[in-house]
Amino acid sequence: MRSTIQFQSPLRVQRPRRAPVSTLPSAARAALFALTLVVAYSPPFAGRSIAQTAPPAPLSDWKPTKPIRWIVPFAPGGAADIVSRVITQRAAEILGTSIIVDNRGGASGIIGADAGAKAPADGYTVTLGGLSSHVLNFYLFDKLPYDPREQTHVALLTLVPNVFAVHPSLPVKNLKEYLALARARPGELTYASSGVGSSQHLNAVVLQQLTGVTLTHVPYRSGAPAIGDLLGGQVMSMFVTIPSGAPHMRAGRLRAIGIASGTRSTALPDVASIGETVKGYDMTTWYSLHAPPKTPPEIVARLNVAVNGALADPEVRRRLTDDGAILKPMSPDQFGAFFRSEFERWGPVIRKSGIKSEGS
Repeated sequence: MRSTIQFQSPLRVQRPRRAPVSTLPSAARAALFALTLVVAYSPPFAGRSIAQTAPPAPLSDWKPTKPIRWIVPFAPGGAADIVSRVITQRAAEILGTSIIVDNRGGASGIIGADAGAKAPADGYTVTLGGLSSHVLNFYLFDKLPYDPREQTHVALLTLVPNVFAVHPSLPVKNLKEYLALARARPGELTYASSGVGSSQHLNAVVLQQLTGVTLTHVPYRSGAPAIGDLLGGQVMSMFVTIPSGAPHMRAGRLRAIGIASGTRSTALPDVASIGETVKGYDMTTWYSLHAPPKTPPEIVARLNVAVNGALADPEVRRRLTDDGAILKPMSPDQFGAFFRSEFERWGPVIRKSGIKSEGS
């Protein structure tokens, strides 16, 4: 026999009314904002297009009311400057204000990084950082006027591997042949760099540490004259940025024998990574964005969303990846963890090499 349940008058349940986000305490808003970032830029959402994953809602109260100064601690025209100008154009549209790129080159990036570190923590001054200015310099110089660990870490901009290139007169077609020649002629093969302690220098230092070969370093004051002498055959090899080296490789004036990372580059897909030949080799460099110490979290969150929104723009992605950049957007917390891991990684490498920057 089927039983029948009869309901009395409907039971009305009063749902508690949620307070609007704007009335939450600032600390709660910042925490909620950070949570949306972690979701948006973590698997399975990471790497999806804007159409697939909507950008996190701007829960921060902070909105810029005047232009933002974006310090680049290197000269105009280099990779750091190019990355900055590509990203800031779209980021400015997202923020609703202009961003002024301010090149403050000199002293291996120390001058510009120091200016950014000492600026007011109000969101109107940010600094492009990277492996050289914010990690390597700490170990290469006896004392810096700023502590990169104390700066506020905003966002990862790009990962940028160098490419190992040789003059075409050198009788090698790939990295295995280069290493074999270096073992047969210890100390005779030369490599150029843009200076002692540069990422190009350290790319070669780690290659020697992992393989046991001996190369001779020829440091220059900047990358342009170094590439010029590589093209002229005065030096035999050099780790170069993909944007500066790719045109010469395509024209046959240089020969690429390895990408300085554990994986191949989409810009030069036919060139093997050094990690394919030398186990554990991954010397990918990177560019980042930092704010002065003690910048409020709501400002950091707003800036992070603007940068990651720019990186998600199809045209920005195309321009950066065509030059060999790898895009991996991170929340402020994710980038902070990445920065700390890089800081810990490079100390032993530099101490083992005994390198000290000139003038330190």
